[in-house]
Amino acid sequence: MSTENTTQNEGTETTDDLKNATGATGAGESGTTGEANASTGGELERLRADAERFRDMALRGQADFDNYRKRAAREKEEAVKFANMGLVDRFLPILDNFELGLLSARSTEGAAQVVMGFEMVGRQLQDFLVQSGVEVVAGEGADFDPNLHEAVQQEESLDVPEGRVLRVLRKGYRMKERLVRPAMVVVSKAPAV
Repeated sequence: MSTENTTQNEGTETTDDLKNATGATGAGESGTTGEANASTGGELERLRADAERFRDMALRGQADFDNYRKRAAREKEEAVKFANMGLVDRFLPILDNFELGLLSARSTEGAAQVVMGFEMVGRQLQDFLVQSGVEVVAGEGADFDPNLHEAVQQEESLDVPEGRVLRVLRKGYRMKERLVRPAMVVVSKAPAV
């Protein structure tokens, strides 16, 4: 009997051992699976965060490129729009001298034909400037604007209110919305009492 008990005990121990081992292995497997799930979940979260960061970087890069493209197009448009500004700036002193010549011709007797020719050419020059987007800055009687006028003198006046342009010494011009040259003016001031 003792042999049977031993065999039975051994069998029981073996079965218990197997149950414990299986339970332990099952617990070990579920523990390992839990650890793997925790590890995989942490890894997944890190990968999601990386993907979101890279997506954000790509969107920012695309927005920066779009802004660059728009800025380059705007700068190109302005360059084309104001390409002739330097030419107009160099042309204005010639126009000033032309107008002085016209004034001189008007004061000369017997120069009616010359004056008429000068006036025709003057109109053509003014038309050319207007077609090129150049306009004359407001002159006599306009409010003095330091952005458009260069005051070289103040003069007392009873007829013209203070702060207005009394006389234009040299015309000012602007091309589109940019000032090419300010008007050189005399500004009125109230008479001293």
